[in-house]
Amino acid sequence: MTDLDLTQLGREIRGFDSPDTAILERVPNPHPQTLYLARFAVPEFTSLCPVTGQPDFAHLVIDYAPDQWLIESKSLKLYLGSFRNHGAFHEDCTVGIAKKFVEIAAPRWLRIGGYWYPRGGIPIDVFYQTGAAPDGLWVPDPGVAPYRGRG
Repeated sequence: MTDLDLTQLGREIRGFDSPDTAILERVPNPHPQTLYLARFAVPEFTSLCPVTGQPDFAHLVIDYAPDQWLIESKSLKLYLGSFRNHGAFHEDCTVGIAKKFVEIAAPRWLRIGGYWYPRGGIPIDVFYQTGAAPDGLWVPDPGVAPYRGRG
């Protein structure tokens, strides 16, 4: 993918049937020599349980320190929307999104928090990162309260 090979930004796109067919795109980082953190907060992520077909809901927080590339946000929205009819366990969704992000953008560092809403009375939170955060990188709290139920 070259600098201007965007296929979705500025065009009408109806979405994708699955993450396997969705296209996650990147754009050049205008500040590749600067260490900074970019955050995508996705409070309404949905997928399907691969066994029951029941909907699953999560609040995702994706933090990354860009290097040469940024993730183009419209393509990210369409990519994440492709999970809506996709059956996968919470762990598979969360880690799979992180790995796709790393494959496309090759960030200096990435972490993802998948805060999944309970089904069957058990919330499942899934966390992944590519390693220790680089020295000097400001990494704020994800801002998602732990699940407290009726607590």
